[in-house]
Amino acid sequence: MKKTEKGQYGYIRYEKKKRILLTVGLFALPVLIFLTGLWQTGTRKNMFTFVAIMGCLPAAKCAVSMILICLQKSLDPVIYEEMKKHVKDMTVLYESTVSSYEKNISLPCIVISGLNVVCYTDDPKVDAVFAENHMKKILQGNGLKANVKIFHELKPFYRRLDEIWPNHKETEEALPYRPDERYPNLTRNELVMHVIMAISV
Repeated sequence: MKKTEKGQYGYIRYEKKKRILLTVGLFALPVLIFLTGLWQTGTRKNMFTFVAIMGCLPAAKCAVSMILICLQKSLDPVIYEEMKKHVKDMTVLYESTVSSYEKNISLPCIVISGLNVVCYTDDPKVDAVFAENHMKKILQGNGLKANVKIFHELKPFYRRLDEIWPNHKETEEALPYRPDERYPNLTRNELVMHVIMAISV
């Protein structure tokens, strides 16, 4: 199973497999310990049972994480190939789910170019205004001004990407930017991407 980093295409599929295997393994270990104790002592009243019960706690925590990722939807391969044609060499995050206290926001594609953060969601339940304001607030809290726009339809999303692509390098270079002390090697676009990944599940 090839490792896929957060923000890369295929991340959700990779994480589903990884978390399912980890959860199964973490539950199998306490069961094995319990059965070993039962076999050796002939009763459930032993230290093996206590260790097995305590071993269920990290397994349960992992199960919650597995359920959360299993609720996410992978980006359709055909749409991904289409998106790549419009994204080109711009900074991009795929298959992200931005979290907030109120709700999780599914964003299969986030493109960052200077002050523009252009997002696509295929989830009709996503409140675009709420999500845009939430992301703007988080970015501003990290000293990064941004115009966040979320599209529910692919055509206007692609149109916007096609508008910003021709001058995206010049636009970023023209922006005043002081690198973050914690991440001195990141460009402004990369720092915006880093902040968005930090609030994504």
